[in-house]
Amino acid sequence: MIVPTGLAEGGIPIGAIIVHNNHIIGRGHNRRVQKGSSILHGEMDALENAGRQASKGYRGSVLYTTLFPCAMCSGAILLHGIPKVVIGENKTFRLE
Repeated sequence: MIVPTGLAEGGIPIGAIIVHNNHIIGRGHNRRVQKGSSILHGEMDALENAGRQASKGYRGSVLYTTLFPCAMCSGAILLHGIPKVVIGENKTFRLE
């Protein structure tokens, strides 16, 4: 069985990747529990791990995420100019 990285670390199994020209330029997972952070959602972690990209790199990218991005992550996605977001699930998340 494949265990999501966040869950394996004792956190929440939510992740995101940013793809540009069929190459992953950033990947991340929710690290709120592991780091005691209020902002390290999967999308924010992926943006951080993508590093500084030229504007055209983000504008031509797609962000894939486990869940519907929150207001904070949506704002960051808009600020980076990422034009497309693919959401894996858009219902309330329940950890069981």
